[in-house]
Amino acid sequence: MSDKNKKKQAQPEQCQEDIRKEEAVEPEEEAVRTEQEEKGGAQEAGEAAQEDQKSGEAPKEEPSGEGTAPLDDRFLRLAAEYDNYRKRTAKEKESIWNDAKADTAAAFLPVYDNLERALKQDTADEAYKKGVEMTMNQLKEILSKLGITEIPALGQPFDPNLHNAVMHVEDESLGENVVAAVFQAGFQCGEKVIRFAMVQVAN
Repeated sequence: MSDKNKKKQAQPEQCQEDIRKEEAVEPEEEAVRTEQEEKGGAQEAGEAAQEDQKSGEAPKEEPSGEGTAPLDDRFLRLAAEYDNYRKRTAKEKESIWNDAKADTAAAFLPVYDNLERALKQDTADEAYKKGVEMTMNQLKEILSKLGITEIPALGQPFDPNLHNAVMHVEDESLGENVVAAVFQAGFQCGEKVIRFAMVQVAN
């Protein structure tokens, strides 16, 4: 084979080798470009996110006392309402307790009246008389512990809020509108009258 033919045959082989090299280089360059593009896109996305975050942040304001004023007013109002509720419920409980004591004492007042009548009767049996006195003293002690007191009447000025006048008598030894006699003892629990004293008023 002549030298010319050899050169012609070698040229196509050389071209094919160059083409293969170029094809091998192209994917590498393309991969590098793709990586650079991805990095650039990520960087742009990060910058955009930072800008969005900066633009979305509200301007910081220094705390002021004006914002807490309504809360303080509401708290004070709530505390005052609770204090009033506590006082009102305590007063209601005390009133209920006093009413219960008054009703209980009123149920025992007929026993008191009978014991009082028994003490006014003359008897030769000293043991019987002493027993009645002890029972009466015990009943008075129980009433006193409950806060039940006898209404002062004999010799006191007549008070329509405490006394029930059923008789009138003229007596120069007594002043005007003075209780001359007590027919039935009256009782009260604090300011509450359980039973008015049945009395006789002079002059």
